[in-house]
Amino acid sequence: MFRDMRRNNQALTNEESIAVLKRATSGVLAVSGDNAYPYAVPLSYIYYEGKLFFHCAYTGHKLDGLKRNQKVSFCVIDKDQIVPEEYTTYYRSVIVFGKASIIEDEKEKRRALEILAAKYSPNHKQGRLKEINELFEQTCMVEIAIEHISGKQSIELIK
Repeated sequence: MFRDMRRNNQALTNEESIAVLKRATSGVLAVSGDNAYPYAVPLSYIYYEGKLFFHCAYTGHKLDGLKRNQKVSFCVIDKDQIVPEEYTTYYRSVIVFGKASIIEDEKEKRRALEILAAKYSPNHKQGRLKEINELFEQTCMVEIAIEHISGKQSIELIK
């Protein structure tokens, strides 16, 4: 169903790919945009228990795309080091393919929001809970059920 990586000697293991997803703080979500154009947007997220979660508004281009087609891809760049004297870039990245859905259950939504907020503000529990309570009704939480993960790094990082 998903393509094999052309340079599979540069592939990250599933565990290495998940480690990248856990340590990164932002990625780019690609959805089916307007007029059959892809729409890619950077966002903050969290990888948790085999899924990705992010928050957004209940209206907008991103959510319209998700409603049109729940199949998405999400890319995270873990390393991007230009090495001019070698005419190359040392890189490491991960691409996830999956199906996105809005979390409708309020208990699940709150749990996902608290997990996401804890990643970005780990030492401010009271402040983040206050923020979640104040913005809960207007915040949409989206879950991506991962169907395929593909990670790759430059050959120089393997040596």
